[in-house]
Amino acid sequence: MIKEFSRSGWDVDVVTPVAHYPFGRRALPRRMAGRPFQLQKGQFAEKILRVPYLRHGNSRAARLLDQCFSAALSIPAGFMLRKPDVVIVTAPGLPSLISGYVLAKVRRAPLIVEMRDAWPDLARDARLVEGSVKSVVEHVVDFVQHRADLVVTVTDGFAATLRARGVRNVATVSNGVHLDSIPVLDPPATERPVFEALYLGNHGESQRLDVAIRASALVGDAMHLHMVGHGTQRPMLEKLARSLNAPVTFHAPLSGDAMLQRYASADTCLVSLRDDWTSFETTVPSKTYEVLAVGRHVTAVVRGEAARIVADAEAGDIVASDPEALAALWRELAADRGRLVRNGDSRQWVKTHAEYEQLAGRYMELITGLLGRTPVATR
Repeated sequence: MIKEFSRSGWDVDVVTPVAHYPFGRRALPRRMAGRPFQLQKGQFAEKILRVPYLRHGNSRAARLLDQCFSAALSIPAGFMLRKPDVVIVTAPGLPSLISGYVLAKVRRAPLIVEMRDAWPDLARDARLVEGSVKSVVEHVVDFVQHRADLVVTVTDGFAATLRARGVRNVATVSNGVHLDSIPVLDPPATERPVFEALYLGNHGESQRLDVAIRASALVGDAMHLHMVGHGTQRPMLEKLARSLNAPVTFHAPLSGDAMLQRYASADTCLVSLRDDWTSFETTVPSKTYEVLAVGRHVTAVVRGEAARIVADAEAGDIVASDPEALAALWRELAADRGRLVRNGDSRQWVKTHAEYEQLAGRYMELITGLLGRTPVATR
């Protein structure tokens, strides 16, 4: 979005912690990760002001403490920048909602809340909160959502949920891709001795990737599963793969040509969300749009809105979150490789519904409508 905002002449200032994801500590060179309270030029002419963070491990409590610490320091950091026309705060992380609310109030600017996940519903599904009484987390999220000038969701389903709860101004701007940066790949080979599946994305609780590993173990040496990325569950997943002697290779996060080569090598790409969290009925994994744009067959272990998108784009097969069912599908695809050849409909679907240039145009219309004018660049 920032790229398209900048192309339109809008100035964007970003307040964010020193880069320390996913390890809970700085892994990038300092010039890239940023220094606390020092301005840094971004990739698309945006200005970035970094705030400190707390080193932490993988525990939820430690990550939440780190988020609270950085969110608190984001408030004074916000006063180090020029007065904004509008304040946009993105969740997760949830503590940032309070920072954005405070800054918008004190600086007398409209507040836009971006809900990238289905909060606070996800908190209860993930057992961050339990019981029948609303938790502090739920009260905070509900408070800010109802007082925002605009709430932007990434799915239509969650937008409908918020409207039903009385949130007064809700719009949907989905995740997406820049199609011009994603080439059209040649179809997979018509004959191949080993079927290759690819998962690229977060290795967390939400994805339930143990199902894919167990499925690959059932198929055996006739297939190979490549898993690219990181996340809190990766050590457990690596241990599981070893214990099952599953045909799985784990890779560090990839980008650029290395990522495209991995896509080109794949017969099918896995998109996965666990099926026992009701909030995922209205959740679409962000990588879905990239996979659709690449044009590879999609193995979709999803339901609800994500499943409807895969079906509408005619992108592949939707399968239950069950090792036996997934293994059966992969065996069928390996035996009938003609099913892997796509007709380009999924890329056309992305061009129509999820191309960033169009999404950014929609977002800018929402902002100018909220302000009653077009923001004027000052530098």
